Amino acid sequence: MTCHAVTTVIALLATWLLRADAQTPQSRVATPRIYVFENGFIRGFDTKMFSLARDEVKEPGLIDVSYLVVHPKGTLQFDSGGISDSAFTPDGMPVTQGPMSAAKPLLPQLAAAGYKPSDISYFVLSHYHYDHTANANAFAASTWIVQNAERDAMLGNPPQGSVQPAHYTALKNAKTRILDNEDYDVFGDGTVRLIAAPGHTPGHQVLLVRLAKRGPVMLGGDLYHYPEERANARMPTIEFNAQQSGASRTKVEALLKQTGAELWIEHDIATHAGLPKAPAYIE
Repeated sequence: MTCHAVTTVIALLATWLLRADAQTPQSRVATPRIYVFENGFIRGFDTKMFSLARDEVKEPGLIDVSYLVVHPKGTLQFDSGGISDSAFTPDGMPVTQGPMSAAKPLLPQLAAAGYKPSDISYFVLSHYHYDHTANANAFAASTWIVQNAERDAMLGNPPQGSVQPAHYTALKNAKTRILDNEDYDVFGDGTVRLIAAPGHTPGHQVLLVRLAKRGPVMLGGDLYHYPEERANARMPTIEFNAQQSGASRTKVEALLKQTGAELWIEHDIATHAGLPKAPAYIE
């Protein structure tokens, strides 16, 4: 091969490598998409905690999920499961911790979808309860978007028994976008909007995502836990502030009506049974 040919090959290879490097994870998509990660189940709760008699609830068990939203301008991880990946052993056996059990760690599911924690632009918790925060420390290199009241509670003196501060200690030093009980347009084009919905915790929030094919969906966090809770207008006994929760429900229901969005109740088994799981996605 002549020197000129070698130089040409090297130049072509350098160009290809630059293009490959420029192919960021979010640039793979033209419109937003959502990946659903399976984080196990929560069983054994008394439905009376949610102001529902057992015979009023079709399925008393709860599912635990988290979501990755991929947008042309970036990526957003919403919640992070209830059992830390570090609890899983190489034999692949399911893990049980109290009322929670899970068969799959989170980060391998993220990897199967084509992403790693360093690819995540934004990390968002619906709220600080332990069944949503287990792998939060893995996303400390992302920008954490949090309501001020929630951050103060998490890093100050949150209620005992409902949180595991060790899950999110690394977030204290993360780059942070602090919101003051406000909604937030994450990518600036109206397709991914955080909606302040306090009450379940001081800074609980939900996420409205406008999908090109499926239409708008609302990732509802713990605004509700059961469909029957919503249908019968029941308020759980475990709310941080029931009055705030009622106002947040009214706000979100109005937004659902205005936008025509689906509400995905994050703990509802039936809702998620009909959704494809990562590495498949919804767009």
